[in-house]
Amino acid sequence: MKALLIDDEQSNLDNLRILITTYCPQVNVCGAAADTRSATSLLHSHQPDLVFLDIQMPEQSGFDWLRSLSRTDFEIIFVTAYDQYAVQAMRLSAIDYLLKPVSIEELQAAVDRAYQQHSIKKENQLLNNLRHFLKGNNTPAEQSIALATLKETRFVKIKEITRCKSANNYTTFYLATGESLLICKPIFFYDDLLRQYGFVRCHQSHLVNKASIKSWKRDSGDFLVLTNGAEIPISRGKKEEVKRLLQN
Repeated sequence: MKALLIDDEQSNLDNLRILITTYCPQVNVCGAAADTRSATSLLHSHQPDLVFLDIQMPEQSGFDWLRSLSRTDFEIIFVTAYDQYAVQAMRLSAIDYLLKPVSIEELQAAVDRAYQQHSIKKENQLLNNLRHFLKGNNTPAEQSIALATLKETRFVKIKEITRCKSANNYTTFYLATGESLLICKPIFFYDDLLRQYGFVRCHQSHLVNKASIKSWKRDSGDFLVLTNGAEIPISRGKKEEVKRLLQN
């Protein structure tokens, strides 16, 4: 894959180029830019398959630059010194990101995923979903979340998720259609992400969409009864938090 590096600090560009050249043989760095204006020119002239993009830059942020683009038929890996909004947006869209200083293992894993994605599709739907989020269309009724199963990446509207259930490092998403999706990520990865969309962590293993709750059942324990008839346990330690969230 041809890769374009974008970062306003030359030392970061040099370090990333060295790491990629040394540890990622499937990537050829075709250009590097210290600002988004130069990046746009290189994007058109080189047409890279992969872009490493810094988020916080002085003249125009990586997100602002991304919003301005007309083509998104490339893979992208963000590089950031950690910004909560940025990480939230990227997690929601299943977009890869690297925290500075860049880890060799994380770099190799992100490049491997980008290579696999690039080999199976042309138009980057993950990136389109991120752009959708950045344009402000992130209400529960409109926002989709990218869920990567073993066979495919599904884009599911958040309002269509009734609940999530964890089992070790896996999370099963139950949809309003009756379908379920097994995702190879632990439930805590989605906890903070989905709370702002009306989800309640009622148990260590359960995350429930408030819109799917029908009643609170107190019979040999506490349970949330969902509109589809499912009964989800409320742990003793979560009772007060669930009560407060439902009252709000």
